Amino acid sequence: MIQFTDNARAVGAGRIGAQPIALAAATLLVILAGVASIALWRGYSGPSPDSDRATSARQLQTRAAQASEQLVEKTKGLEATQQESIDQLQVIQDQLQTVKRLFAAQQADTKRLSDQVSTLTEAIDGLRQSYASAQASETSGAPAPRYRAIRARAHATGSLRRGKSHS
Repeated sequence: MIQFTDNARAVGAGRIGAQPIALAAATLLVILAGVASIALWRGYSGPSPDSDRATSARQLQTRAAQASEQLVEKTKGLEATQQESIDQLQVIQDQLQTVKRLFAAQQADTKRLSDQVSTLTEAIDGLRQSYASAQASETSGAPAPRYRAIRARAHATGSLRRGKSHS
């Protein structure tokens, strides 16, 4: 190991202490050279990463705002389309209810008419049977004396009426 004597320490400290201006100037030159080299390096390498990040952040915010506006517009469009669909569905439901009511009324009319046709068919059948039995009784023989008396009275009454109307 090397031993320093107090004398050597005094000489080294004296040297540093004797030229403090030169040492400060050298340190200042080293610092200025470092700052100049950093400035040159940033100047040639492009914008600083901090400004790139800020620009990127602003672009992202702008894109997010545009996307948000587009989503709002699309949502409003969907709401309008949905409301139109609901309105159309309500119109169709109203029309369906009207058709159902008309169909029910038509069915009731059809049933009523069918019942009337059945009643008329029965009445026609009854008249046919009555007519057939009347023809059968006329062909079977002379009319009964009772019917002759009624006919004679009806004929006489008709003649009297005609005679009074002419007078």
